[in-house]
Amino acid sequence: MNGAAYISIIRPVNAVVAGLAGILGVIIATGTIPSIFVFIFLIVLFITGAGNVINDYYDREIDAINQPERPIPSGLISSGNALAYAAILFMAGNTIAIAFTPISLAGIALVNSILLWLYAAYLKVTPLFGNISVSYLAASIFLFGGAIEGIPGLISVLPIAGATFGVMLARELIKDAEDMPGDNEHGARTFPLLYGIRPTLYLALGCAIAGVLVSLFMVSKWGTTYLIAISLVDAFILYGAISGIKATNSEEIIQTKSSKKLKMGMFASLLVFLGSAVLL
Repeated sequence: MNGAAYISIIRPVNAVVAGLAGILGVIIATGTIPSIFVFIFLIVLFITGAGNVINDYYDREIDAINQPERPIPSGLISSGNALAYAAILFMAGNTIAIAFTPISLAGIALVNSILLWLYAAYLKVTPLFGNISVSYLAASIFLFGGAIEGIPGLISVLPIAGATFGVMLARELIKDAEDMPGDNEHGARTFPLLYGIRPTLYLALGCAIAGVLVSLFMVSKWGTTYLIAISLVDAFILYGAISGIKATNSEEIIQTKSSKKLKMGMFASLLVFLGSAVLL
């Protein structure tokens, strides 16, 4: 067994960041860090990791063209073992949720687990709806943490969830534009394949702008210091979305590193949200 491959396939950095986002939702909703934060972190970590594995399982033929170095197409993990691994991670996350968190959080964990599987198996190849699904899943991590305080907690994290949804949707659209060769080879019906690269990039820019604007709603809660910090991050996010706007094919988009810049911007925004929730 190649242990490193089983770690890399869950995208450990993404999974850990997602777990921290869940904790951030708790902090914003409660104003404290309750002992349950350990369980929330593990639940989000396991379910996010499971989603990444099941996504690679269903994308194994496309990845053989677009990203042949990934664990399944490279032969480091068999497709059967990847499927079993995803199931184990999903069960671990949901078992912890049922055993140690309120029913509202356990319900969100179960619904998101089902949606992650459906996304990988069916929704990903549908134009725009698949992008919306995965963007909701990213945003819902904050909702998951906020749900510990019921409806008031959910309302308190809505601006952050909304900002995450917008920027994530922008990144997903750009990633689809990057993956057009492999997606086209395997009959995927993604937005750029149906409507072209240029409309896709303009739509991505619009989503990024919407996410940036929603992030400013938290100024009323966290004040000027937050405004300065998030404005710098928002400027970088817009730069990332704009940098690929003139690309005419997938290779040009990849060369601009537009999706990577958006990913860096999202990570930086998480740090700003976390620092503001703890210090302001």
